[in-house]
Amino acid sequence: INISVFPPSNACIGRYILNMQITSCGHTYQRCLGDFYVLFNPWCADDPVYMDNQAHREEYVLNEHGILYEGVHKHITSRPWHFGQFEEGILDICLKILDMGASYHHGSDRDHCWRNDPVHVSMVVNHMISSHTTNSIMKIPENNDYLKGTKPFSWNGSVPILQQWYNGRCRPVRYGYCGSLASVMCTVMRCLGIPSRVITNFCFPCSIENPLGINEIFDCTGKNLCGKDKLWRYHCWNESWMARRDLNQCCGDWQCLDPTPLETGRGSACSGPTWVRSIREGELDLDYDGHHMFSRVNSNYIGWLSQNDAKKVKFFCDAWPCGQHLITKSVGSEQFEDITGAYKYELGSVKNKEAYYRAYRRIHPGYCNASNCHIERELSSLKNPFLGDSGINMRLKMANCPMYGEDVQLHWLLENLRGENKSLKFNLSAQIVTYSGCPMDQFWKDSVNVTLGPREVKKIPLCISYSQYGPYLCDHNIMKVVAVSDPECGEVLMVSRDIVINRPPVIVKLLSQPRLKVPCTAEISFCNPLQEDMKNCVMTLEGCGLFKEPMTIDLGTLASNQQARTIVEFTPYRLGSHRLLANFGCHRF
Repeated sequence: INISVFPPSNACIGRYILNMQITSCGHTYQRCLGDFYVLFNPWCADDPVYMDNQAHREEYVLNEHGILYEGVHKHITSRPWHFGQFEEGILDICLKILDMGASYHHGSDRDHCWRNDPVHVSMVVNHMISSHTTNSIMKIPENNDYLKGTKPFSWNGSVPILQQWYNGRCRPVRYGYCGSLASVMCTVMRCLGIPSRVITNFCFPCSIENPLGINEIFDCTGKNLCGKDKLWRYHCWNESWMARRDLNQCCGDWQCLDPTPLETGRGSACSGPTWVRSIREGELDLDYDGHHMFSRVNSNYIGWLSQNDAKKVKFFCDAWPCGQHLITKSVGSEQFEDITGAYKYELGSVKNKEAYYRAYRRIHPGYCNASNCHIERELSSLKNPFLGDSGINMRLKMANCPMYGEDVQLHWLLENLRGENKSLKFNLSAQIVTYSGCPMDQFWKDSVNVTLGPREVKKIPLCISYSQYGPYLCDHNIMKVVAVSDPECGEVLMVSRDIVINRPPVIVKLLSQPRLKVPCTAEISFCNPLQEDMKNCVMTLEGCGLFKEPMTIDLGTLASNQQARTIVEFTPYRLGSHRLLANFGCHRF
C-alpha cells in the first residue's frame, strides 16, 4: 500500500504520528506506521509564507551559509556564519523551542491552533531567543563581563548554540550578542520553513527618554561620557517573509523581528513582527512595535559638551540621522545588498518628510493635530548647528586601514570658510567604544593650537601607535577619535571618527576536494602580527557537513611574527555545499 499525505495549507506545524486502523474478519487493530513533520511551505501558493522567486527560496530557506556584517558604516567588516538548519537534530530542537515558549502568547499549549500562523510562531521564537525567562536560548553579558561563559564573538554558527541549550536542559547559553541572536533566530525560522535573513543597521540608537533623538555627551577633553542613551555602532536583527493575515495582507512581505532585548519606555523588550513597509511609510499604528523600529532608523543625533559647572551646550558638528546603512547578504552572492530604501525614503525627499511627520504625530500624541511646519520647527530646535554655520569645515580621514599591531594614521582636514583669520585650541582624544555604544577607556589625549588664514585649508597628520591602543582594545575593536575646540575660544566645534581595527586573518586551505565519506585534510594557518607574545591561543573550527561537533585546537603561546600551522583531518558525512570556518582567539581578542 502506498500512502500519500497532503496536509492542508493551514495545518499546524509540528511532529505527527501516522497510525493505520485495520479491520479484518470482525477484528479491528491499529498499527503505527511512523511519524512525520509538517512545516511551513514557501513553495506552496496557499501558504502564508509563500515566496514566488526560486532564487530567493534557495537563499532564504535552503542556504546554510550566511555572512554577518559588522564594524561601522564607513568601514564594514564581515565574517561567515553557519546556520545549519538541516543538521541532524536541529528540527527537534526548534520544535522544543515552540513547546517551551508556547505560554508566552497563549497561556497554555493544550491546543496547537496558533502553530499554523507564522506571525504567532515568529513571536514565540523571537521571545525565546534572549528574553529574561529562565529557558531563553542565549544570554547577553552584563557590563561586558563574560568571564563565566563563552566570548560572544567566538561563535561560528548556530548549531553548537542550539545543541548546548537543548543538552543543557534548556538553560540559557552564555554568551551572545545581537549578531549571534539574530543568526540563531534565522536558523530556527528557516528550519521551520519561514524564509528569513539577517539585517545589519549601522548607527543604531537606543534612547529611553526621546524616541526620535539620541543624546551623546562629551567632556572638554573629547571623552564620551556614559549617559542613558547609547548609539550602537551596528545592530543586527532578523527579517522573515510572511503574509500578515492580521493586517489583511494576501501576499507575503518582509517582517522585522528583533530578538535582542532593548530598553524602551516600558522596560526591556524584544520587537516584532513589524511590517517593513509600514516603517518606511510611518504607519506606526499597524504593528506591534512599529514606533520602536521607526525610531531606530530615523532618530536624530544630538551632541552635547558638558562643562565643569554642570552646564551642557550643543556643539557645532555635521551629524546625520541614524540608520545610515542597512544591509544584508545578497541572493546567491558573497557581497552585501543595501536595503536602506526598504526602511526609509531618500533623506530630505518629500516622501521621507511626509513619513516622518506621520510617525512623529503617532509617537508624540501632543502633536497629533500639529502642522508640518510646527513639527519642523520643533525638530530644528533639537538638532545641532552645522559646522559650516561656524565658518569652519572639518573632517577626519583615514590614511591607512589598520590591523592589530599597526599604528592608526589619520589626516585631520580643516577649512576656513570665512575671509578672516581663525585661531582655535583643540583637545584631541581617543577612546575604546563597544559595538553597543558603551564608552570604555580613554587611552590617548593631546591638544593643539590651530591658526587658519582666510579661506585656508590645512591637513594635520595624526598618529595613534599600537603601544597606546593595544593594551585597551581587547574584544572591542572599535575606537572613537574626537577633536573638540576649547569652550573658552567661543563656539564649540567638534569632529569625530569611529575606527575599526581589523583582526589578522586566519588562512584556511583545503588540501583535497571534499567527497562524501572520504577522508579529507585542510591546513589552517595564523601569523602573530604583534611585537609581543600571544598567550592562551585557541583555534575553533566548524564545518557544515564536515564536523558533527566544533573542534577546538589549543595553540598555547605564539611568539612575535610566529606562524601557527595545523593540519586537520575530517570525513564529510553528508552532501551539500561545504564550508570550513575557523575562529582564532587569545588574551587579546
